Amino acid sequence: MDPRNYVTVFCGSSALVIGMVTTLNYLVDPYLIHQWQTPQVQRLQPGQEKLSAWGKTYALARFKPTVLYVGNSRTELGLPTRTIAFAGQDVFNGALSGASLGDAIAMVRHAAQVGQLKTVVWGIDAPSFSMEIGNTDFDRELVADGPLYLWRRGLLNARRALSFDMMADSIRLLRGTFGGACHSSLALYGQRDGACVRERIDSRGGTGAAILPRVREFIRGAGPSAEATAALDRSVAELCKAGTVIRLYINPTHAMTVDGLYWAGKWPSMEAWQTGLADLGQRHRSTGCDLRIHDFSGFNSVTTEAVPQVSKQSDMRYYWETSHYRINVGAMILARIFERGGQPEDFGVELRSDNVADHLAKMRAARDRYHGAHPEETRIARTVAETAREPNP
Repeated sequence: MDPRNYVTVFCGSSALVIGMVTTLNYLVDPYLIHQWQTPQVQRLQPGQEKLSAWGKTYALARFKPTVLYVGNSRTELGLPTRTIAFAGQDVFNGALSGASLGDAIAMVRHAAQVGQLKTVVWGIDAPSFSMEIGNTDFDRELVADGPLYLWRRGLLNARRALSFDMMADSIRLLRGTFGGACHSSLALYGQRDGACVRERIDSRGGTGAAILPRVREFIRGAGPSAEATAALDRSVAELCKAGTVIRLYINPTHAMTVDGLYWAGKWPSMEAWQTGLADLGQRHRSTGCDLRIHDFSGFNSVTTEAVPQVSKQSDMRYYWETSHYRINVGAMILARIFERGGQPEDFGVELRSDNVADHLAKMRAARDRYHGAHPEETRIARTVAETAREPNP
């Protein structure tokens, strides 16, 4: 074959294959990276959601909610988007699995750019309070930086669609073998479907089997960091300037996770972090900002629920496992921070400069009581903390 003809055929064939792959993936869109309130959003998905950051950033640009939730998978699973606290308002859960504080800040910046935020409810934890990229799918190119976002986003979607692994899932979807365990988070306005969690936990041996890995994962977190505190300060200042109502809350992970921080030697760092949060809140409130911070962590009637190793029950009332709380706990969080009532009296304390020292003293005393009342959970947490630096099995 003439070399020129060979090059022409090769280039033409390559362009044809590239065009076919891109078109197939873009139209089928197995990961729902550019869908909002379309029939595709309602189809059942595999239990592990892929490219959630892509789908949520696109949905935010189309939906433009006035109420935004941000944080990591604890907020994504636990905070209900259908709630009387925001009756008549458009609510979207923009939290992402594995998200660091840096990821949450980027999501807030994106939502504020594409819409007009009235309220932000922001879940935080000491271990994930860092600026590293926690959710590796959250490419910062997905964050809006001007009025032409949807046009630019279309180009990003087309580029992402040029993927042979995505094509394999597109073909599986067309053949009916992609999997259908639960709904996409987009079908629930950003909240993770509990059926997805159930499927994943069951596939790994049930709730009891998930306890130790989740405690270990929590202890190993890189935060809190001074860099993250400064970044949060700047993000809050921007929201305050826009007149946004801000509600920060420390996630109510199970008492074993917080106790694990104690046994790992991270308790002083956690106390310093909470003191800094209280001071941050006071500074911004003094400028007229509607900002409040609540701590739901520690040792209370919700977080000290018996784990399966102790209760001998297969499931827990308040938790999926020690890291992720259920939607009934999320409803209590919203009730507390928006003063609607109906939650246990000891669940949730507002952090302020004038009460943080007393709050931390009470938490230390509650921790010591927990050790006496829950010897098995204490033993597990201590053992996990002592081996937390070892590689995962």
